[in-house]
Amino acid sequence: MDKVERRRKNVCRHSPKRQSNLDVIMNGYVRRTNALLPGQCPHGRIDPQYEDLLETVNWLKKRVKTPPVVGIICGSGLGALANELKDPIVIEYSVIPHFPTSNVVGHLGRLIFGYIGPKYVVCMQGRFHHYEGYPLWKCAYGVRVMNMLGAGTLIVTNAAGGLNSSFRLGDVMLIKDHLNLIGFAGGKNPLSGIHDERFGPRFISLNDAYDLDLLALAHKIGKELGMSEYLQEGVYTMAGGPSYETVAELRMTKLLGVDAVGMSTIPEVIVARHCKMKVLAFSSITNHCITEYGSTEKPDHEEVLRIADMRTEKLCKFVSEFILRCPDTSEGKVVNGAGEN
Repeated sequence: MDKVERRRKNVCRHSPKRQSNLDVIMNGYVRRTNALLPGQCPHGRIDPQYEDLLETVNWLKKRVKTPPVVGIICGSGLGALANELKDPIVIEYSVIPHFPTSNVVGHLGRLIFGYIGPKYVVCMQGRFHHYEGYPLWKCAYGVRVMNMLGAGTLIVTNAAGGLNSSFRLGDVMLIKDHLNLIGFAGGKNPLSGIHDERFGPRFISLNDAYDLDLLALAHKIGKELGMSEYLQEGVYTMAGGPSYETVAELRMTKLLGVDAVGMSTIPEVIVARHCKMKVLAFSSITNHCITEYGSTEKPDHEEVLRIADMRTEKLCKFVSEFILRCPDTSEGKVVNGAGEN
């Protein structure tokens, strides 16, 4: 075997004993970012993502014996939704193996299990954003965890800017569809990268991303709770953040039919549908999108949190009632080798 052949085989191996210190550092970077570096051998690479997920799920199963049927993601200023849970089990993100942590004000960073009526649910009190440095698949890591624990329905909430001129601060927009701007413009998707078929198919349809039956139920409950005056429906888009959008960017998205703009949610919904979860999502309209030059109004995160707090009590009742009345889509088991619940 000549020197070139021996070198080629060593590059494809993943044993630290056969790698230089630089190679080890580079492979550590790949492990964290789920990306291939220039010159790295893809067919010799071991992707740790699925194994890490199983470790996370099994760690949680040892501490939480009841499988949740519904998962909830709380957006900025909406973490109080988790306070509705009875007999809660609270676990900090920081102690869960491989689980990301949130560093944004308004996101407490806790996984909370508990009952709403007879239904056992799990709530993410804080989410992860692409602008924090996480790849999109990591932003949606909690969705896969909740699904593998047993949840078949996902409720996603966020704080968003109102682009539709008829929206007012404090309105609640039920999301009927989304426009994945960063996917269109930058090719970014949480399902991109080397495909692991244990997660599901390579390609999925998203024309049914937001379940119509759940959407109709949400409208009905909102009306019963007296929310009709400020309950809206529309199309959501995600900007990369953390900077707010320019006037030109907002004018463009408005022309495309977008009603509200945020910095999250879409990666989580894509992964949820990849997991065959049914999804209900809504935005709390917490600021006006500025579409006129020379405006003195500026979006501010502290204002976002203050406006989100306006509807907290009503939204808690809304989500609780929705969970009580939504159909149970849980299969009652953990999928893909993590064991039975």
